Amino acid sequence: MRVHARRRVRRMFEHWRAERRTIRQGFVALVVADLGSLVAGIALGAITHRLQALPGLLVMIPAAIGMRGNIFGALGSRLATSIHAGVYVPTWRRTGVLYQNVFAVSALTLVISLFLGVLAKTLSVAFGLTSISLADFIAISVIGGVISSVVVGAFTVALSGMAYRRRWDLDSVAAPLITGSGDMVTTPALFLASYLVEVPRLSAVIAILALVGAILLGIRSLVTDLQITRRVVRESVPILMLAGSVDILAGLLIEARLDRFLVYPALLVLVPPFLESAGALGGILSARLASKLHMGLITARGKPEPAAVLDASVIFLFAFRSFIVVGMLASFTSFIFGLASPGVLTMIGISLAAGAMATVLAVIVAYYTAVATFRIGLDPDNHGVAVITSSMDLLGVLCIVVTLLIFGVA
Repeated sequence: MRVHARRRVRRMFEHWRAERRTIRQGFVALVVADLGSLVAGIALGAITHRLQALPGLLVMIPAAIGMRGNIFGALGSRLATSIHAGVYVPTWRRTGVLYQNVFAVSALTLVISLFLGVLAKTLSVAFGLTSISLADFIAISVIGGVISSVVVGAFTVALSGMAYRRRWDLDSVAAPLITGSGDMVTTPALFLASYLVEVPRLSAVIAILALVGAILLGIRSLVTDLQITRRVVRESVPILMLAGSVDILAGLLIEARLDRFLVYPALLVLVPPFLESAGALGGILSARLASKLHMGLITARGKPEPAAVLDASVIFLFAFRSFIVVGMLASFTSFIFGLASPGVLTMIGISLAAGAMATVLAVIVAYYTAVATFRIGLDPDNHGVAVITSSMDLLGVLCIVVTLLIFGVA
């Protein structure tokens, strides 16, 4: 038994050595993503006055942030697979991989942003929360979503081209960098869009235009002769709606405990980079597994094969470093901006303890989502990132809440 254990440990270290370039790229990407998502945390900690002035807005924020990662993280995963398969060509031909994917994510952005606005209002009413109007929710969701999607989409396309030219492993850098950029851009975009509701009748006009635009672009993407676009939209809409619903539940959890987060705004700073790290870790594993499944390097079975287990071990290595960094950065940033905090050691302890729980859950969700979708004939690249990031938004918030109770902070 001990001999087998020693062999497994030795094999794991050998795998880490063989993957050291990929591990280095992935860790750098995670740190950069954490720094980027701190912008979202700072914005969230600094706009408590808007959260109080616009009741219910916080319900939608995790879903809006998560949706950028879901849509464009999946885009990065698909482009990574196309690079590995040798079919990626960095041109804008109508029948090319880039054009068809960008067409698809444009339709998804508008349709899902509209859906999130409607769902946030519906669940706020259902749970008895005081909230802004339906038109206000839709206006903020759609305008904030479009602004952030333009930025994140351009970044994702540029990143894929750079990875193609420089022979980077896009599977290892796409998820953290794309979700991090989504975090960085989305919260400020929603903050800016929130001021539109102060203009009389503007929200209603935007809501009507968004409804018409979503219907027209959604139908067009489903009946186009572009096969990749049709498949991406057809497979992505249901899973993104499910993911958005899960993210809204995460927002409801935070909204319900908003009074505790207002006592320590540093905890609001911690939330975006923590959730980004948890989702990115699962996203990295999901993307790597999807590529291996497509290329036949692993099979879709209930018990993970050694290659999948070794990939999971890399995720735990990433997690230990990442969540310490997240706790330190959130604490330091809160100190710089004068936001109340439970203390640097407590912040690091909360991040590390909640992160350990979240990483175990992320690995389980990532593996079985990839396996299940592949076995039923769906593309794991279209489903893995969306499922893992939305799942970790909800599960990550639950891990934070449980850890806050353990530490006696909430």
